[in-house]
Amino acid sequence: MSNEVMFAREDEMEALNVVDDGVDSQKYLIFMAAHLKLGVIAEDVVEILNNQVITYLPMVPGFIRGIINMRGQMIPILDICSRMGLPSREEDSLVVVINLGDVQLGILVDGVDQMLDIPRANIHPLPANSAQLLVSGMCSLPDGSGTMMVLDCEQLLPHD
Repeated sequence: MSNEVMFAREDEMEALNVVDDGVDSQKYLIFMAAHLKLGVIAEDVVEILNNQVITYLPMVPGFIRGIINMRGQMIPILDICSRMGLPSREEDSLVVVINLGDVQLGILVDGVDQMLDIPRANIHPLPANSAQLLVSGMCSLPDGSGTMMVLDCEQLLPHD
């Protein structure tokens, strides 16, 4: 297997589908995991990788699949399905590498759907008592293709 980089630069990612109509909006990269559409803020996305060799790590939470070596940097890989309490896939798919402050994290996903500008007013927050969920909001996609849940990336890793 080759370590093929599918989208390495922001300009290539923007070619997926971006509309700018002057409305107060935020760009989201929308990906699929267990038949769910999840979105992350596009500016937090570093790369989308394919065919990565994931090295198993012992004594880590079960939703951490392992690590990859990305140009000399060790990136932990999180199985988003397992983290959400859903059955995880046996085969590895795509890895979306995101910035979490000063840490980079790879999220194992089924596929990338699209990149869209979503008006901020269209994203509905979840009730305050749903803090244990890994999503911070949701919206209907403007193209009528379903509902996107906004992934709360800060909640992905356990906190001390």
